[in-house]
Amino acid sequence: MTGIAVIATMAAGCAGAGRSAPPASGATRETSASADAASPAGSSEASAPADASATLDTAGVEGVLASMSVEEKVGQLFMPVLYGPSADTVSGENQARFGVDTPAKMVARYRPGGVILFPWAGNVKNVRQIVALTNGLQKASPEIPLLIGTDQENGKVSRLAPLVTPIPGASVIGATRDVSLARKAAKVTGTELRALGVNLDFAPVADVNLNPRNPVIGPRAYGSDPKKVAPMVAAAVQGFHDAGIGATAKHFPGHGDTNVDSHTGLPVIRHTRSQWNRLDAPPFAAAIDKDVDAIMSAHVVMPELDPSGDPATLSKPILTGLLREKLGFDGVVSTDALDMAGVRKKYKDGEVAVRAIQAGVDLLLMPPDYREAHRALLAAVASGKISQARLDQSVRRLLKLKAARGLLDEAPIVDPARAEQVLRSAEHLKVARLITSKAR
Repeated sequence: MTGIAVIATMAAGCAGAGRSAPPASGATRETSASADAASPAGSSEASAPADASATLDTAGVEGVLASMSVEEKVGQLFMPVLYGPSADTVSGENQARFGVDTPAKMVARYRPGGVILFPWAGNVKNVRQIVALTNGLQKASPEIPLLIGTDQENGKVSRLAPLVTPIPGASVIGATRDVSLARKAAKVTGTELRALGVNLDFAPVADVNLNPRNPVIGPRAYGSDPKKVAPMVAAAVQGFHDAGIGATAKHFPGHGDTNVDSHTGLPVIRHTRSQWNRLDAPPFAAAIDKDVDAIMSAHVVMPELDPSGDPATLSKPILTGLLREKLGFDGVVSTDALDMAGVRKKYKDGEVAVRAIQAGVDLLLMPPDYREAHRALLAAVASGKISQARLDQSVRRLLKLKAARGLLDEAPIVDPARAEQVLRSAEHLKVARLITSKAR
């Protein structure tokens, strides 16, 4: 049953990450960035491959999974932020947080599933530097390539500005009322990210901005009407897939009706189940119908959906009951950044990691104490608190995402000269101007 069909059935019966794909896998290869630059963002003749999920190599995923140790599997569940402009940069932050001094050494020691890039961590300086960083990080993870992500929503949240094309934010795209522009915008952004070696965007925002006093979503959303937001979100997912990278709808079950910022507090949203079904769920269902790669949880409490008082990130009734079972999503569930106050109010950092996996999470984003969280998960698996089957479930989803984006065997090597051709190309700047001109 599709997500939208489920919403209809349910109706009858009842935020930004922390400071927060390429061709089919095979031999080492370069991405076709120069072809991307020559192909208009809205063109049907995309140089990126068609969505690979339909022809996923299930046998390959199962083979990799079977070959992994428990430690390697636990490593896949993490996406930390690493410090420095290159994979070999020596940083006191890396030493303090991970016990090793460079990003490459951290990847080699812990074998995380991915890495997220931020300007404040020194990851974003210029095009050639980012390409060297992503290539270096992938080189440090030769057995299972990394998901390399960032929050490139555009507009208010634009981690790679001013290097990338200044595509307007979601509220401006929503104001055009032209769904095709949401797809073109995402394709432009996705094409540029792919040229830099970034294969997963933590976008689009699928929240409906229901509260005009919302301090954290606001212009990051496509609008305040779920019937208009949902098709924009679906089109953006398609645009990222047109570019060959993964997309993430966020922040489930919805962060649009709050006046508290989950970076600094714990919002409580008192939507009834029927209100949630009508107001918050449609954009996520639309994203699921377009095979969105990942969905990010929100650090919000919805007592009518789960009376425990736990934020959605730690809520099995919400992440497994609603997202998995009701909406039918079997892709990757990522937390929002685990260094945010909204998820650290009630439990210690190690317990947060364990409870998130128990709730249905697959990817732990930016745990504030990586080593504590890593130890806690290893202990939980050893004790049976998290079963081997549950661990395999999450790792399998992550490997499937990597396989669908051409990353299971060997990561593409990206070319800095080609990246410079792609970023802020004339065609991409034309799309940005078109969106601005059509906003009303």
